[in-house]
Amino acid sequence: MLLNFRKIKPFILIIFLLPAIQYCNAQNADTVKTSTASKKEKKKAPAPKDTTTKAINYPKIAATRSAILPGLGQIYNKKYWKLPIVYGAIGTSGYVFVYNLKNYKELKQAYVGKYNARVFKDSTEYFKIKPNLLPLSEESIRFNRDEFRKNVDYSVLFFIILWGINVVDATVDAHLRTFDVSPDLSLQIKPGHSELAGTNGLSLVLKIGK
Repeated sequence: MLLNFRKIKPFILIIFLLPAIQYCNAQNADTVKTSTASKKEKKKAPAPKDTTTKAINYPKIAATRSAILPGLGQIYNKKYWKLPIVYGAIGTSGYVFVYNLKNYKELKQAYVGKYNARVFKDSTEYFKIKPNLLPLSEESIRFNRDEFRKNVDYSVLFFIILWGINVVDATVDAHLRTFDVSPDLSLQIKPGHSELAGTNGLSLVLKIGK
């Protein structure tokens, strides 16, 4: 029984094309899976961390803290043994300022009281004079008043200077905080050729570190 080739031809083409179609579908599926997997990996992959670190400005921090409150910079630098010196110096200058200001005000009031009693015959301020100042003359009170007025100015100046020294000390210590002095320091005298002078002789060599 003979088969009609024209009728069988489409079936033959389908049989031969079927593996190619399956292969293409498999390739497309693999491509889709690969792209999907790569997308997932990209989503899951953590963002790179910034490994750059900002340098800490120790001197600026120490100076700022000492300017705000004396001793804070020394505490920041862990120089605790300097705290009694800082507070002793600034505290003494503060006490001297208060002492001079107190005496200046008392002498000023005494001078006004004696002056008003002598010129205007007004004894209102005279009776407010401290008992220890009553025996003094008007001229003596005026002289001492002016002296204590100068001392007030000097004590304020010393207070500011000592406050500034406190800031400078903390800043210098903070600079030295990052200064690494290697224990392998040596000063040696070695014979050899000097490239700078172009002669042979002895050289003084300072070795720092390895």
